[in-house]
Amino acid sequence: MLQQTQVERVIPKYKAFLKKYPTLQKVALADEIEVLRLWQGLGYNRRARNLLRTAIVIKNEYKGTFPQEYGELLRLPGIGPYTASALQVFAFNKPVVLIETNIRAVFLDCFFEGKKKVADAQLLPHIERTIDRLNPRKWYSALMDYGAMLKRTKSNPSRRSTHHVKQKPFVGSVRFARGRILKELLKSTHNQYQINDLKQIVNVSNQHFTQALKGLTKEHFIKVKNKTVSLMKS
Repeated sequence: MLQQTQVERVIPKYKAFLKKYPTLQKVALADEIEVLRLWQGLGYNRRARNLLRTAIVIKNEYKGTFPQEYGELLRLPGIGPYTASALQVFAFNKPVVLIETNIRAVFLDCFFEGKKKVADAQLLPHIERTIDRLNPRKWYSALMDYGAMLKRTKSNPSRRSTHHVKQKPFVGSVRFARGRILKELLKSTHNQYQINDLKQIVNVSNQHFTQALKGLTKEHFIKVKNKTVSLMKS
């Protein structure tokens, strides 16, 4: 839930999700459409689907026990290098190298003041040397809080990273259209809409609406037939 989503938006969704699905086994048995409904408001809906798929894999292949090794974590749906390392740190308190936007800000501010176009490869040795090997979970949590404070109180150090990407406007974008399409389909009694009616509700450019439909169709979130858009299960 925290991937590219602010903590303030995540907290109520996280609590609601845990109330409905308190265990991995409960998630593995969940209905995909119900999971997507609960996920609404967080965006990046493929994360909800990957969460469900991951729970099923762990239930069936790992006998319900979440794997801890980096290579095994990477095999799980939707888990890439950062998330695998974050799971090792925050779920299992393993002292591994972890870098994300707020951690990056701290090391840019402390070790590369005034320098521009700094690559993560230059930060990694400093991160490695400073890990609290007894309690990496608490150490990285502190770094993230400190990095968030730096961004609020001074010019964002992350802008001096070669990995910094300026966020594009969300409203009216393809990502905005994707989220609105799924939201409306999930609200609909039969999980479907006439395409022209849906287009009016989503209210984005023709290009972005078409791109959103194509992307969601390709990912098997929806199907379009006889000018009707319907929700699909993977």
